Amino acid sequence: MNEKLENKLNAAKELLSVSIDSVKVNKLRSILTLTGIAIGVFSIIAVMTAIGVLQQSIESGLNQLGANTFQIQKYDGGINNNDRDRVKRRDITYDQGRVVAEKSTLARFIGLEAWSFGDKLKSRYEETRQDVQIAGGDYAFFPNNSYNIEFGRSINDEDVRLERQIVVLGKDVAKKLFPNSDPLGETIVYKGQKFTVSGVMEARGSNFGQSQDNLIVIPLTAFFKIHGSNVPDLHITVMAASAELMEATMDECFGLLRTARGLEPGEENDFAVFSNDSMVENFNEFTGAFKLAAAAISFIALLAAGIGIMNIMLVSVTERTREIGIRKAVGATRPNIMFQFVSEAIIICQIGGLAGIILGAVAGNLVSLLMDVPAYFPYLWAIIGVVICSLVGIVFGSYPAYKAANLDPIAALRYE
Repeated sequence: MNEKLENKLNAAKELLSVSIDSVKVNKLRSILTLTGIAIGVFSIIAVMTAIGVLQQSIESGLNQLGANTFQIQKYDGGINNNDRDRVKRRDITYDQGRVVAEKSTLARFIGLEAWSFGDKLKSRYEETRQDVQIAGGDYAFFPNNSYNIEFGRSINDEDVRLERQIVVLGKDVAKKLFPNSDPLGETIVYKGQKFTVSGVMEARGSNFGQSQDNLIVIPLTAFFKIHGSNVPDLHITVMAASAELMEATMDECFGLLRTARGLEPGEENDFAVFSNDSMVENFNEFTGAFKLAAAAISFIALLAAGIGIMNIMLVSVTERTREIGIRKAVGATRPNIMFQFVSEAIIICQIGGLAGIILGAVAGNLVSLLMDVPAYFPYLWAIIGVVICSLVGIVFGSYPAYKAANLDPIAALRYE
């Protein structure tokens, strides 16, 4: 029994070796044939790699908010955002935000914040470009947005109450305005107003290629003095005491805000919620269409490549009719011939598939280089690609193999 199995394995190895030699002999034909497979696999691996890079950056430390934190705002802040096109909503006011902050019993931290984008700052040494983000906030801004103080202090309740003109600098701004000196106690100028530096935040790095350290934070009341208290997009940021209390804390804050905004029972919320989980969910919804499109394009490309393989293999059978006749004359069976030609098709498909996987992974990870985020390799899709390539080889190589296996050996030997 073992001897029979060994003989079969040796025969299979020999046939596989013959298939590989045949692919090597017909290099140009093989390259042209596998190019179609490579393009199909490349398209899906490149897209899935690029999407994986972005998704990994969201799920592994580039989250905008702190743990167990959510943000209530006027419009949805997700990637796939169409709130502004669908509905017109009232602004969330400072008084409404204070109601939530003062009456919530489940939240660990509740803060109010407002933003201005694309501003310029000056110190006695340097000035920034007009691209700095200005946040008006309170003490809760820092834990709720996952910012830590590297040195100095943050903003406290007294700073907000007394409208103190102090500022906490992001790392990039501190390096720009005070390249060779300690910024604590120094003064910066924003919109003609002088602010004293009270602290500097630890570096956070970039998120989607944008620095998270090119910002400053001033007390919310000082922000109102410059921009007015009727800011169009005031945010309420809430940190729950634990992950288990997230849902209950959301329900409590939603109820308090609904009451403050005069919403009737059963009336739809006229505000949106944003969290790390919602950001990932919105991202997945946004990229779902791209994944489907990539899969459809790849399927069409692989189908076309499979038809090409069948045509090439049929031509190969015709060209090698005499070879097939000789092999049959010296004892090759129908299964032997079938195995040889199907193996050739599978080998061509696998070489094309591996080339597509490698090139697709390299192309997809260009996104990681451009955005300065970790590289990613779509292992699951690579395995699926290898399996699909094998199936393409089997399906589209079977008919040419069947035709070769059923050639009349005498007629084949006479073929010129």
